Amino acid sequence: MDLPHFAYHPDPLASGSVKPSDAACRRCGQARGFLYVGTPYCLEELTEAICPWCIADGSAHRTFDAEFTDEMSLAAGVPRAAVEEVAWRTPGFSSWQPEQWLACCGDAAAFLEPAGHAELQERYPALEGTLIAYIMQQMGITGAAAHLLYRSLDRDNGPTAYVFQCRRCDNRPAYIDAP
Repeated sequence: MDLPHFAYHPDPLASGSVKPSDAACRRCGQARGFLYVGTPYCLEELTEAICPWCIADGSAHRTFDAEFTDEMSLAAGVPRAAVEEVAWRTPGFSSWQPEQWLACCGDAAAFLEPAGHAELQERYPALEGTLIAYIMQQMGITGAAAHLLYRSLDRDNGPTAYVFQCRRCDNRPAYIDAP
């Protein structure tokens, strides 16, 4: 079964936000073969309990008042419709600290995946300068230590880069988060 389309998270399987599962969704009661592995922001415990279809159609948000990304994590100036699409109808992603959902060209960017040095070298080599600049400017780490931190990025064990794609231009915004 094909997953629903998420404009702001085009491949939630590759990003690790959705995983194969035989369990039934707590919202629709169906076992569709996949569940969201994140923890939605809501009163009920719904970790690994909601299917991607109930996220996509908004029924998980309506039923449980669930947000899959904190609305406050989106950049200022993102249109309200995009904020609601990301927060209410798009699988979020797990990060070490509270997530940041990056934006570009006046819209929320599409989340691609968490990445370590290996993934960056293989799929996003052009981001090295961007991420070294992020380390120096945002994290205050300079010189050889900045390059050492960049080479130590790890998808699963942190520090981790979070890679996005602008939906309008070729820009790939990214940031780094650490445990």
